Amino acid sequence: MDDSVTPRLGHGFRLQWEEAQGCHVLLYPEGMVKLNRSAGEIMSRCDGATDLAGIVASLEAAFSASGLRPDVEKFLEIASGNRWVTLA
Repeated sequence: MDDSVTPRLGHGFRLQWEEAQGCHVLLYPEGMVKLNRSAGEIMSRCDGATDLAGIVASLEAAFSASGLRPDVEKFLEIASGNRWVTLA
């Protein structure tokens, strides 16, 4: 996946923090997807303005970690396949 890929939430999806669930959820007309912490952190950065390189850098800084790119790419491929995000 190229550094300049810029993910954004897919049409019809809304990301929000669900206090009762204690996690981020993706809401869409047919239901809801409960996200684990990692998925929620990635999805919260898919704003349509931040490219892949920026998302990875932000996550690595936030969690004092390195080498997160393969995991982020894999998640974004899955999210794209489920239409949760579009990759521009």
